Amino acid sequence: MTTSSSASLSLPTHEETEGNDVCAQAPAEPNIGWSLGALSVEATRRTVAGKLRQHGLESAGLEARLIVGHALGGLEHTSFAAQAHRVLTPKEAETVAALATRRLAHEPIARILGYKEFWGLSLKLNPATFVPRPETETVVTAALAALPRDNLRTRAFRIADLGTGSGAILLALLAELSGEAFGIGTDISAAALDCARDNAAAQRASASFIACDYGAAIEGPIDVMVSNPPYVPRQGIATLEAEVRAFDPRHALDGGPDGLDGYRAIAADARRLLAREGVLVVELGYGQGAAVTSIFAAAGLASSAPRYDLSGIPRALVARLMP
Repeated sequence: MTTSSSASLSLPTHEETEGNDVCAQAPAEPNIGWSLGALSVEATRRTVAGKLRQHGLESAGLEARLIVGHALGGLEHTSFAAQAHRVLTPKEAETVAALATRRLAHEPIARILGYKEFWGLSLKLNPATFVPRPETETVVTAALAALPRDNLRTRAFRIADLGTGSGAILLALLAELSGEAFGIGTDISAAALDCARDNAAAQRASASFIACDYGAAIEGPIDVMVSNPPYVPRQGIATLEAEVRAFDPRHALDGGPDGLDGYRAIAADARRLLAREGVLVVELGYGQGAAVTSIFAAAGLASSAPRYDLSGIPRALVARLMP
């Protein structure tokens, strides 16, 4: 197919968007050598989908629609269909090409769009925040299941999310509990906390955010303490897929030499922070259940059997104070 103009494929590096501690430089920008000028919206979507498919990216059709829709100002499905035959302007074609190039460089689609769906909530992201994964919803499910069922939505639960990032777990719990529940999110990254505050404001959630390492700067009693700590062993970060190691912030991945430093820090604060009948729920890395259970037991915490995610992996561990 011939076109009348070529779209620019110039792309700033990930680090140029905002100073942060991403694990590595983004992969080199692919030389895709294409032109999107004088194509309709639908033809552009098909062209982008073909390029994504050629590079082995899953969900190429869906991601192409998201990329084109985002470039055109956030077109929803119905608006996309209505404009299917409209020819892109040169500026629009340039924007689509730039976004598609970022995806071909393995930048996650959520980072390109600037938001991620989690527990039915649309959460803003920035370079300092970890992209929430579907498996982390297991932590939300486990926390809700561990709470007393009587008057669940009217009790004044006090919730703390240690290492909150975008605020995903905390805001999901507050959305379910509503009533008088109040949330506290902590993080060592000021930029991540800014993102979490914006998300809380968008959800009209009752929450405050504190810059500190895990629970160091907060006080109890906490009824529900949750965390998805960094749990990748330091030497294993280099083996992660490019979408993770090059774009997620290192502090959200690096769990120390054995991947367990975060759990030790959480356990050290648990007896000080948890209410007598409080519950602690953490996300587990693959194969870490026994080790985390042992760390918690040494700190006076009794753990239940882990809850499995949809892939059948032990993903969330629930613990309470020993008598």
